[in-house]
Amino acid sequence: MLAHWRFHQWPIIHVRHDSRDARSHYRPGQPGNAFKPETAPLPGETVMVAGVITNNSVESTVRMAGNLGFSTWLAEDACFTFGRPDWNGTWRTAEEVHASSLANLDGEYCTVITADAVLGK
Repeated sequence: MLAHWRFHQWPIIHVRHDSRDARSHYRPGQPGNAFKPETAPLPGETVMVAGVITNNSVESTVRMAGNLGFSTWLAEDACFTFGRPDWNGTWRTAEEVHASSLANLDGEYCTVITADAVLGK
């Protein structure tokens, strides 16, 4: 998707989660905070601090965009999450957490699509 956007010279905003939690892989200075080389910003491209984890910063950002009246599309295969226990301690896989978050967002806050759909494939 990034190459497609650059080719068309459409606005690009890179998003990064900067955690304040000392144990987080996303804390500035930790390897998880760095952009992957294949998606690193080029000079002049905007970097925003928000996130990539579906049930955390992505969900918060999409909900806020929807609440503010923006028409928002979320490429379900361009974000991810981790497995975690739910509120009563039952383990949920990353796929279950991801799918549940997408289901909560789709329709009211955004339209969930695939990266291929964004690219017209």
